[in-house]
Amino acid sequence: MVTAVALLFVIMPALFWHSTWFGKTLTDEKISEYLADREKPRQAQHALAQISERMSRRDPAVKQWYPELLALAGHPVPQIRLTVAWLMGQDSASPEFHNKLLDLVDDPDPLVARNAALSLAGFGDPAGRPVLRSMLRPFTVRSPHAGVLSNRLKEGDAVDQDTLLARVLQDGETEPAEVRSPVPGQVAERLLADGTQVRAGDDLMVLSPGSDHAYEALRALFLVGSLEDLDDVRRFLTPRDAMPPQVAEQARLTAEEIRNRAAR
Repeated sequence: MVTAVALLFVIMPALFWHSTWFGKTLTDEKISEYLADREKPRQAQHALAQISERMSRRDPAVKQWYPELLALAGHPVPQIRLTVAWLMGQDSASPEFHNKLLDLVDDPDPLVARNAALSLAGFGDPAGRPVLRSMLRPFTVRSPHAGVLSNRLKEGDAVDQDTLLARVLQDGETEPAEVRSPVPGQVAERLLADGTQVRAGDDLMVLSPGSDHAYEALRALFLVGSLEDLDDVRRFLTPRDAMPPQVAEQARLTAEEIRNRAAR
């Protein structure tokens, strides 16, 4: 029994790791099978990770899955769509990807729209500039539920995607509904106190931009930004406590390139 228990402690984590790890090499047949499986999104993610690795090696065989990637841009799971939006940016010679990204930049999920805007910049297309500017601005979190509010985080707390921000106890329910962050960042302001009766759509919290997203937006605006983007870029010229130094340096380079491009 002791040996069996010891083996379980080894085998169970190994099985979990095997089922969630995306580094396992897939055959072409398995990639096609996983991409077609709409019931198991993690298998599609595994296949997309393998395609990404092949695209980074400039493997021409990946083009056989381009039709599947275009189809997955409409997948109901946002994580799939945002991965596809990022993958499409790795082949800036594909007009089909370019056209699909123009749809994804209006995706209701903010992270999908952000990845699409970043990929469009790689095509030299400025259509995603409004989204890129939004990545440099505070993000307001709204309640998806009506009920009594209970905040979980305080001002200054770091937030990642899907971080639990608050709970809302709805009428007639014993368990509160969760409010999770759709984007990373930092809590800049809590707008409502605990115990407030909120309606669906009410503003709950303001998040300042996450450093990684700000940095990537600045890099993209280096390629496609214009003079009307400068005010958003300039806010990052001064180093901030929550931002690494390279963000301010990228803001300087981006502002300089935008001015030079306008002069040319």
